[in-house]
Amino acid sequence: MSVSKSPERLVFFSDAVVAIALTLLVLPLAEAVPEAVGQHVTSLEVITENQWQIYSFLLSFIVIARLWISHHHVFAQVTSYNTSLVVANLGWLLTIVVLPFPTEMVGAFGGDGFTTLFYIGTILAGSICQLVIILIIRGNPELRVSSRELPDRQRFGSMVNTVIMLLALTLTALVPRVGYFSILLLLLTPAVFRLRYRRPATGGPRV
Repeated sequence: MSVSKSPERLVFFSDAVVAIALTLLVLPLAEAVPEAVGQHVTSLEVITENQWQIYSFLLSFIVIARLWISHHHVFAQVTSYNTSLVVANLGWLLTIVVLPFPTEMVGAFGGDGFTTLFYIGTILAGSICQLVIILIIRGNPELRVSSRELPDRQRFGSMVNTVIMLLALTLTALVPRVGYFSILLLLLTPAVFRLRYRRPATGGPRV
């Protein structure tokens, strides 16, 4: 595949797939309403009886949105593509499309061990694919705007997220009680960034 082709179709296709995945997340909740009407339950019970579904929907929405924002920032600096980038992007899209499936499983099975690992593993796979995309773009100057290298923060951020999700998956496998709380390890990302990119002290030593 020629690297002279514009990446617009690739970006538009990716955005469309993400939009569809986000829509699929909410469908089980929308279907719960007519079911509740048929069972003659109150509107409040629709919420209380679907807490796991609501929780998993919000969590997956945030995850997909976070991945898409990073994907958007990366491809804003891309002017062309090659076969490797297309394949890596399709792998990333696969994880996005698959995520509504474990999300629905979370709503149905809650903190089940396999469901938890499946869910976190899907997020990890998406993070790995995103890291591969960034490495491909950094390794092929002809794909980037004016052959400028992608900001190191994007590569570093993707690496940190991938490592943290790997730790979350490992922790959940070793200590099942941790469950989805292991995803909160992502809150460490800003602290890692501060350590990596902290500004050097200026001025002479204090006395």
